[in-house]
Amino acid sequence: MGVSLIFKIAAVGILVTILSQVLKHSGREEHAFLLSLAALILVLGWIVPYIYELFTTIQNLFSL
Repeated sequence: MGVSLIFKIAAVGILVTILSQVLKHSGREEHAFLLSLAALILVLGWIVPYIYELFTTIQNLFSL
């Protein structure tokens, strides 16, 4: 896992926060919620392979 992934996640978080606030102030709370949900799914899609690799490494370490 590189530092670039952390920067990508941080950039998505900053953008979602700004856009969510703009949407909330314009009266579109449901769109703000959907934007946050989409960002969460995007970031989870980036992180899941690393979590799978971690569990595989732990499994090989303990030879289960």
